[in-house]
Amino acid sequence: MRVPFGRRTLIGIALGMRNESEVPIGELRSITEVLDVEPLLSASFLQLLGWAAQYYHYPIGEVLTAALPVYLRKRDVLKPAESQSWSITPKGAQANPDALRRAPVQRRILLALQSSPQGLATRDLAALSRGWRAAVETFSARGWISPHERDRFSPQSVELLQAPTLTESQAVAVQAILDARGFKPFLLHGVTGSGKTEVYIRVVDGVLARREQVLVLVPEIGLTPQLVARFRQRFRAPLAVLHSDLTDQERAHAWLSAQVGKAQIVIGTRSAIFTPLPRLGAIVVDEEHDPSYKQQEGFRYSARDVAIMRASRESIPIVLGSATPSLETLNRVRLGSYTELVLPNRAGGADLPAVELLDMRRLAVEEGLSHPLRVAVEQTLRKGEQTLLFLNRRGFAPVWMCFNCAWVAPCSRCDARLTFHRASARLRCHHCGADHPLPRKCPTCDATELHALGEGTERVESALGRMYPHARIVRIDRDSTRAKGSLHEKLERVRRGDADILIGTQMLSKGHDFPNVTLVGVVNADQGLYGSDFRAAERLVQQIVQVSGRAGRAAKTGRVLIQTYHPAHPVFAALQARGYDRFADYALTERRSAGYPPFCHFALLRAESAKAETALAFLRVACELARRCAKGGDVQVMEPVPSPMERRAGRYRAQLLIQSTERKPLHATLDCLLARLDEAKTRRHVRWAIDVDPADMY
Repeated sequence: MRVPFGRRTLIGIALGMRNESEVPIGELRSITEVLDVEPLLSASFLQLLGWAAQYYHYPIGEVLTAALPVYLRKRDVLKPAESQSWSITPKGAQANPDALRRAPVQRRILLALQSSPQGLATRDLAALSRGWRAAVETFSARGWISPHERDRFSPQSVELLQAPTLTESQAVAVQAILDARGFKPFLLHGVTGSGKTEVYIRVVDGVLARREQVLVLVPEIGLTPQLVARFRQRFRAPLAVLHSDLTDQERAHAWLSAQVGKAQIVIGTRSAIFTPLPRLGAIVVDEEHDPSYKQQEGFRYSARDVAIMRASRESIPIVLGSATPSLETLNRVRLGSYTELVLPNRAGGADLPAVELLDMRRLAVEEGLSHPLRVAVEQTLRKGEQTLLFLNRRGFAPVWMCFNCAWVAPCSRCDARLTFHRASARLRCHHCGADHPLPRKCPTCDATELHALGEGTERVESALGRMYPHARIVRIDRDSTRAKGSLHEKLERVRRGDADILIGTQMLSKGHDFPNVTLVGVVNADQGLYGSDFRAAERLVQQIVQVSGRAGRAAKTGRVLIQTYHPAHPVFAALQARGYDRFADYALTERRSAGYPPFCHFALLRAESAKAETALAFLRVACELARRCAKGGDVQVMEPVPSPMERRAGRYRAQLLIQSTERKPLHATLDCLLARLDEAKTRRHVRWAIDVDPADMY
């Protein structure tokens, strides 16, 4: 509805009605216009949002803002949900693709159009190549193709792929999920390459047969196109996609198509959990362990946990899939709250790759690559197979240093060093985004002997180019995939076999299927071993297991080489002995002894300010208030401390940890604390936020 607010007219949302008001009648103002005769959000969906606001201690208005698309909040006029498509003409059907060998983009697009009689939409052409527009203009001028409009959410009239035969464990998992009635959470725990996506597809098929809708969550945008492609190859059902790369209009159309029940399948990232689905029959959370499901700013919700609560309130099954489940999820399995469905073997009978540790203390190293790893890459190239090298550090080198006085280039706004990016000859901070030209003289001693120390993906890519001059190398990190569609294009190059060596960060560690990758090298496995966060080891092992799973997924045997200076560390010993399950046993025992989640519940009060002492002073007041609020003896309020990186983006950060073995007293303490903090004078110069179930302590 439109409501007067000061001198402006704003869009408001009515959450209830009352016959009486505490405000005098003369001070009340009338609604200007009712915009929706029927509510956009159902009563049950509003209750879910109310729970989220209460659980994460965030204003209900801001929660509603997160749940509604921008176009609906502004009430702008939406254009029809149509997308332009192009179909091959009789003349184009007779064109010879081989005549376009010197124009590979045109050839690729012509072949795709000739094999798609229903036509290809803009999104399909963009997935083929960034240069699709020029090819379409050329073909249109020749009369080879014709444009037409179609509803973006109409079912695809394409020839569907035949469903593969399920393995015994896949069939058991599908049947168990489809037989579930009411709320039932499942952990689909399958080794990498075991066919979890095929289980999702069969479950979706069964739910659609009941004329219900399905919500599928993925952790990152990069995983969305390939999952959407798999679903489009198997279903003619209307499908909507929701993620941050869409325009505001596209998001609004997708949201509304789900809200009215038109889109039967919704695939999206974190925020898609707030999509209204009137006939929701099941929820799937792929890679449930991924920290990307946790919103780190503003409304700090966990999409996975909200999904579980939503499934409970809707009384439907939910599937949490992962090869490396979070320790919280595994603990719930052991408590009997979740049902575990195990896929122990790879689909197609492929073997899991052999894992070898390379003791870097005894090996010669060149540009971060040991001799055994370089030999293995050479052997893989000779066999015509692909290599994936994993290094979770972008840029050329993490340190720019003066060899004369040991000065290291710092970020002026963060407690961090600047990273050297050689391609742009710049120093950049990966925490605040600060960007500086490369200094040629040391600001401390005026020496010119400045050097890059350490390895990033850019440096390893350069070294690989010198070591293997004939190899086709593809680098995938945040720097190399900034352009829209570039990530998809690079991944397609790898899948087509147009790449020999793939070097990248955690963007490569999950969900991707590269049939010809037989060697995986983890360049710096120790990077996350001694992080300040108690989840550092868990995150490290998850990344290593996930990236290792890219090797040997087809008929060819895979091999994984892990470079480490600590081969005897329990993390690596567990990985070699019995994989992720062995590590989880070790880590859960350690967590129980320390009294850390999942054996207790955390809430962080985070604060930041322009002055070093202001945030800590505010938290000292908050600490005293929290201790007065903590009743029952179960809640512990720690002393406030500076954050592990105290200064970030020019502001000083601190945090106060509140923990309890029970959720109820913890939330009661937070409710009491928030009410008292509103009255605290010291909050005026501080930004602060409550983070319930924090994904990290950073």
